[in-house]
Amino acid sequence: MNEELTPRRAVPEHHRRNIWIIVVVAVVVVCGGGVGVAYGTGFWPFSSTAQNTPTPTPPSFGPRVIQTPTPTPPPVLEPLPTWPLTGVGGDVVDRPALVVKIENSSDARPQEGLESADIVYEEMVEGGISRFAAIFNSTLPPRIVPIRSVRPMDGPITAWTGGVLAFSGGQAQFTSRAQNDGLQLLSMDAGAKGFSRVSGRASTHDVAGDPAAFLAQADSSHQSPPPPFAAFDTDGSGSTAQRQGTMTSQVSVTISSIAHPSWSWDASSGRWLRSEGNTPAKDAAGDQLSASNVLVLGVQVQYLAGTDAAGNHIPESIVVGQGSGIVVSGQMSAPITWQKADESSPWQFLDATGAPVTLTPGNTWIELVPNSGTWSVS
Repeated sequence: MNEELTPRRAVPEHHRRNIWIIVVVAVVVVCGGGVGVAYGTGFWPFSSTAQNTPTPTPPSFGPRVIQTPTPTPPPVLEPLPTWPLTGVGGDVVDRPALVVKIENSSDARPQEGLESADIVYEEMVEGGISRFAAIFNSTLPPRIVPIRSVRPMDGPITAWTGGVLAFSGGQAQFTSRAQNDGLQLLSMDAGAKGFSRVSGRASTHDVAGDPAAFLAQADSSHQSPPPPFAAFDTDGSGSTAQRQGTMTSQVSVTISSIAHPSWSWDASSGRWLRSEGNTPAKDAAGDQLSASNVLVLGVQVQYLAGTDAAGNHIPESIVVGQGSGIVVSGQMSAPITWQKADESSPWQFLDATGAPVTLTPGNTWIELVPNSGTWSVS
């Protein structure tokens, strides 16, 4: 008996399509195309839509440009302003020069305030004693003692500063001359402010002065700072004495039979120390007076017809014209010449070649040595 065969169930059309897709994918995988090929062709059986992966852009390997930063230029440093009478840099104050007549007899020592002067001229007066015309500008001490009278050459010596001259006493012909040379006069006898007397000194050696009070009285024609005194070594190339001179440790000066100032080189401080003869010259605080530069200038001296109260003929140092001398700076000294066109003109100092003398920045003492005097270095 023949059994009836069970008829096959018809496979739906969509099932047949999926079966073919699976077969094709399997063949591709087996042949090495891998899933990536199937995915790339869009025939991914588990997704209802085709997947498209963007092709990455390869990196560019062109020439590399290196940006070099522009260097910042170093700041331009302005040179420090310098004080006109010393060449020392710092916070310079525009104020007039103050000239003060200071006594130098043995009874007047030790002086007070003299160590602060930028420039000190030592001149011979009657009887062979010396007296100072001290110029203050960069430093004003609290007090100056003892202040004395004017002499005939004080105007010609200091008028170039265009400043204020403070003094106690003086003949009318000398004070008028200083005023005509361009200085403003502040006299204790005329009642100017800033003068006083101190205790502990004899009556002729006790006049004190207040520098700030003196300068506060400067009129409108005497407010300007002084012109430069000289050229100063501000670049480290050396002063004239250091570049052209010879080694020196001692400078001895004879102004008269009474006045014998001398200067000794002090290596520890790099300064010249002053003595009166063989006695160290000290200030009121006990410190020895010193200088960065010493100028020794030979001058002609004439005696006036009149006399002082003690009957001495009054000498006048002639500072208009020219003469010879030496400059001492560092541990060296060199010959120089000086010139002065007229009483109000500045001093000019020239080296052996005729070039302006260069000084070490700092204070300067100037010895005005009469033609009867001498100086020597060793």
